[in-house]
Amino acid sequence: MKLFAGLLLAVSLSTAGCASPAQRAPVAANASATLSGDLAHPDATTGWVRTELYFGLGLADGHDGVDEAAWRAFLDKEVSPRFPSGLTVIDAYGQWQGKQQSHPERLRSKLLVLLYQDTPAHREAVDAIRSAWKAKTGDQSVLRVTQPADVSF
Repeated sequence: MKLFAGLLLAVSLSTAGCASPAQRAPVAANASATLSGDLAHPDATTGWVRTELYFGLGLADGHDGVDEAAWRAFLDKEVSPRFPSGLTVIDAYGQWQGKQQSHPERLRSKLLVLLYQDTPAHREAVDAIRSAWKAKTGDQSVLRVTQPADVSF
């Protein structure tokens, strides 16, 4: 009898936080995991890519370089008009060892993530963003990583 009571208690405790199907909130009939009816954000994609751009803002231990206001101004002027449907910016830390440098520089950085249909116009827009940053800052490079992406909104 003690074994049965112990098992009953263990089963009761293990299911205490679980809701039964009758206790769960009802799902709306039109609810879906994907967005529909939006051409800029399709429910399924083919031929899309994910591009990451890495921007150095200045030395990690210094106050030189590009501040947050200047970064946002660049984003508003050069990036958002080219990719108005959306983007992601992540604060990052990076290291870069340029030509003629004996050791890497530690940099405050921004990582820009873009998801888009892989077209010549979009590829040109990405390169224009990179060129604009290099012209603004004098940086040697803006690292670009582009990979195929299976996207669903």
